Amino acid sequence: MSLLPQFGELVPTQKPQLLASNYLQWTDSAGADNFADFAQQYLPEIYEAEVERYGNRTLSGFLQMVGAEMPMTSDQVIWSEQNRLHISYIGCTTGAIAGTTQIINVNPGAAVDVQNVISVNDTVVVLDPTTGLEAKAVVTASVTGAGAGAQITVQTFSGKTLTGAAPGGLGFTATGLKVFVYGSTYGKGSDTVGGNARTSIEPVLTQYSNSPIIIRDQYVVSGSDTAQIGWVNVATEDGTDGYLWYLKAESETRLRFNDYLEMAMVEGELNASTLNAFTQPGTEGLFAAIQERGNVETGFTAANGLGEFDKILKNLDTQGAIEENMLFLNRETALDFDDMLAELSSGAAGGVAYGLFENSADMALNLGFSGFRRGSYDFYKTDWKYLNDASTRGAINGVNSIDGVLVPAGTSTVYDQVLGTNIRRPFLHVRYRASQTDDRRMKSWLTGSVGGASSSTLDAMEVNFLSERCLITQAANNFVLFKGV
Repeated sequence: MSLLPQFGELVPTQKPQLLASNYLQWTDSAGADNFADFAQQYLPEIYEAEVERYGNRTLSGFLQMVGAEMPMTSDQVIWSEQNRLHISYIGCTTGAIAGTTQIINVNPGAAVDVQNVISVNDTVVVLDPTTGLEAKAVVTASVTGAGAGAQITVQTFSGKTLTGAAPGGLGFTATGLKVFVYGSTYGKGSDTVGGNARTSIEPVLTQYSNSPIIIRDQYVVSGSDTAQIGWVNVATEDGTDGYLWYLKAESETRLRFNDYLEMAMVEGELNASTLNAFTQPGTEGLFAAIQERGNVETGFTAANGLGEFDKILKNLDTQGAIEENMLFLNRETALDFDDMLAELSSGAAGGVAYGLFENSADMALNLGFSGFRRGSYDFYKTDWKYLNDASTRGAINGVNSIDGVLVPAGTSTVYDQVLGTNIRRPFLHVRYRASQTDDRRMKSWLTGSVGGASSSTLDAMEVNFLSERCLITQAANNFVLFKGV
């Protein structure tokens, strides 16, 4: 007697053999035996490796390249910046004429509190930007102090008055003049008493301040979800790789928070009105500081050629004239610079020269920079991913609001109230709250009752992130913000 076939017409074998009698066709759901239902207990083929379709998604790194991080203990950072050394006034107007002398009002208006510190016997240059005329003169009388009465009386060395037509006048316009002191002249045996008393010039420092903000984030996973483990082989942006389960989301929260630490310093804004529901003071970020105290170049394009870039250099000459500068640009502006430089020298890849990299392309490119020198300035150019990423400031319909930023590579000497001494710091640096008991540069801690935490009865694990920091942009007059619109 023979056994009936098992599973309909198929007969299982005692050994793993490839036979027609034991072949299961999993996709044959229309057959009478309906073996496809049986096949559902098996998992499909799954790629365990996560596909990195966006590459490295992190955006931080800019501040690490150009600045430093230092602790502080207060709610506010205050620093002082020096003013110009020499005596100069703009927007001056001419006054009454008495013979060959003429009054110059160094105060542009009664509402402006300008201090006159020009003394009798000082020699000055008077410039008229409207006509291009200039004249050298000696100060014969001076009303020092501030306000609308701040004025000097000058006599030109040519004996002519500033305003008025020839032959007695030089043809200056009456407004918008510039006056600066270039020296003084005294007679033999003179004294600086009485009518010749000189005004003592006290240096005036300009103070700026910024306040830190508290940045927070949190990731929460319930106790039930931690018991349902699903493994994924990943390579994370922080350099680690391997298998992760529910903490995969925690890892991305940490990476995102690290980006926020930099993005908040770049994009931060002061709260202009405390009358709103939001009463926190906010913080001044990089873009806000440059727009308030720095230089803004709108619509830079290669089509305008080197002349437009030279205008930027001429403006830097009037500021700190810092020799080394770094350009962090979006893709379009970086290509504009390449096109502009290619017109000057087709033999250098992406630039005329490589500056302090011993003119070596390899040395420059290994650091992610391509450099060039123009006039007395060295520039090192690199792409800024933050301006290209589609999830941040990447172009919308081909238009960017921020195209790039020029950052001076020098340092400034400031007085540190914590150390009690003068120290050198980068123009751009981050201050974070820290003390002997608590370091708030980058804090993370666990709360709840899951995953090793035992701080509450909450059936979940909470991963908390916190930082308190602000960005200090010193000497913002040496920075340039490239704006698209």
